[in-house]
Amino acid sequence: MTDLSLPLSLSLSIAADHPAYAGHFPGHPILPGVVLLDAALYALASREGLEAASGQIKSAKFLSPVSPGEALRLDYAATAAGMFRFAVVATEVATAVANERVVASGVLAFTSVAPTSPEEGQP
Repeated sequence: MTDLSLPLSLSLSIAADHPAYAGHFPGHPILPGVVLLDAALYALASREGLEAASGQIKSAKFLSPVSPGEALRLDYAATAAGMFRFAVVATEVATAVANERVVASGVLAFTSVAPTSPEEGQP
């Protein structure tokens, strides 16, 4: 784990042949930040039982590019109801010792979606 204050982790899976790599950038493909944040938001929402559509990126900092095929992990911690600090970590496992680097960090927020009352939608 890269940051002890972010105790929860989950794997992020972004295919090495994801179409976003094709045009970003020809000859030296890197993952667009929007794709990385989208994957983080949806993975966190799924793990925490939240509605991804209610998610917002409150802040994001991109620290290092992500190349096709890199192993990614989302480290996160809840800071308040619906608020999560996060770091996306890339792990290079080609060497005997795994090298990790934070590629993005920030804060995600989820607003609660009010449940539909039984009377709504009834004829």
